Amino acid sequence: MNRGYHLPMQHTIGETVYDLNTDFRELLDIIVCLEDPDLPPVLRWQIAIGLFYRQQVCPEHRRQAMEYLAFFLTAGRQDSPGPKLLDWQQDADAIISGVNRVAGQELRGASYVHWWTFLSWFHAIGEGELSYLVGIRGKLARGKKLETYEQEFYRQNKSRVELKPRYSQRELLEQQRLNALLG
Repeated sequence: MNRGYHLPMQHTIGETVYDLNTDFRELLDIIVCLEDPDLPPVLRWQIAIGLFYRQQVCPEHRRQAMEYLAFFLTAGRQDSPGPKLLDWQQDADAIISGVNRVAGQELRGASYVHWWTFLSWFHAIGEGELSYLVGIRGKLARGKKLETYEQEFYRQNKSRVELKPRYSQRELLEQQRLNALLG
């Protein structure tokens, strides 16, 4: 069976069939969870599995459940790793406007959109605000020279172009303490 033409709603591990939460909003919540610097990685994955699978996953199925969730998040795409050029939270406005344009509808008002459908639209965005931001980030990450118009955009929109680091609550408190000491 060709996976590209089917939208999975269930996943079988061993003899157990697990129903999945597949709406794009639920998967975006899972991504936020997996990137939460305040949670240890093991807890991030436990929460993500709890959000993705509609019933409790048996302890002996957890590893396969994690692997399938990782597969599902990318719709099976195995791109080469490179510098991080996109942040699902920081770039939310640019992502949703691009996906809305491709989909021809306002997705936030839709009652349901499968994650893989959302990703298909996302990958078809093409030219627009998001590709512009990602393009500049890519050049900066690779040490390439920006064109004059890109330099101007970067100067005027530095806070949108630069990906903001995520700090845990503990790290933020330490930064405040150090700032107080340094005056």
